[in-house]
Order: sequence, then C-alpha cells, then structure tokens
Amino acid sequence: MKKSKMIEKAAILLMAIMAITLIAQTVAAEPLTGDEGNTQSMVIIGCALAMGIAGIGSAMGLMLAGTSAVAVTGEKPELFGKCLVFQVLPMTQAVYGLLTAILLMMGAGLLGGGAAKANLANPMIGISAIGIGLVVGLTGLSAANQGMVASASISATARNPDVAARGIIYTVMPETIAIFGLLVGILLMTGLGLL
Repeated sequence: MKKSKMIEKAAILLMAIMAITLIAQTVAAEPLTGDEGNTQSMVIIGCALAMGIAGIGSAMGLMLAGTSAVAVTGEKPELFGKCLVFQVLPMTQAVYGLLTAILLMMGAGLLGGGAAKANLANPMIGISAIGIGLVVGLTGLSAANQGMVASASISATARNPDVAARGIIYTVMPETIAIFGLLVGILLMTGLGLL
C-alpha cells in the first residue's frame, strides 16, 4: 500500500513539473504572421483534431466502462481496484491525442519559444498537420470499443474475479488501432521535419 501511494505521489509531482514547464514555455512562444502564421493555424487545427476526436472516444469508453464499474462495486466493493483498472484503460487514446498535439506544437514553434523545426513557409506542412491530427484522432475513437470490451470484462470479473487478467488482455486489444495511428502520426511528423 505504501509503495502505491509513493508511486501515485511521484506521478502527480512529475505531471505538475511537466505542466509548469509547458506553461512557462508556452508563454515564451510567439505566433508568426503571413504564410508561416497560416501554417501555424493549420497546425493548431491538427492539434485540435487529434486531441478533440481522441478525447471524445476516450470519454465514451470511460463512460461505458464506468457505468459497469459503478454497478459492480455497488454490490461487490472489494472489486473496486480491478474495476478501476478496466475503467481507466480507454483513457490512453486521449493521451495519444495530447502527445500528438504537443509534438505538433513543438514542431511548429508554438511551444517552447524556439524557432519552428519545420519550414512553415511550405503550406503542405499545415495541411499535413491536419491529416496527422485526423489519423491520431480517428484511430483514437477505438477507445469507445475498448470501453465496451472493458464493460464486458468488468461484468465477467464480477462473476469470477479470477478472469480479470484475461479480461485486461481482451480490453487492451482494441487499443492497438490507436497505437498504429500514433505511430503513423509520429512517422509523418518525422518525415515532414516537425520532429
């Protein structure tokens, strides 16, 4: 129990440090004008698509798994920990959207105050950023399906707690689609000079 509390506190501290760092760097970023500014605007749209669509998928998955988790823990409170694991799994697709948005912002010079890594005078960079956002966002919709599998796994665990590990394996499988989307996004950003 003490080890998990220490890990939890360390994770919260790490996230706080990352948030402060990102906020400090964002303050220093200066938007560009002209063609470069237009490209940055399209990159922002790509960021919104990646985070927004993947976030919607994760929210639906969390809702589907969460409703089952609440029902099961209402009758069997001892299964709270196992149900919580299933319920949070669909959240990772939103993390992929967030990661993609941060990488796109960094590549376009919108985060960190440094010069853009890519040639923002090329409008293809902005159009490609929108495509990257769509790839990551749309594959992030797999979180809704993951939530359905998590819900079924929660129900199975309520009947037989010994099947929880197998249920986690089934629940993780739909996420591979989102991992493929993230990989394609990262490869495209690398090829375009955004990373």
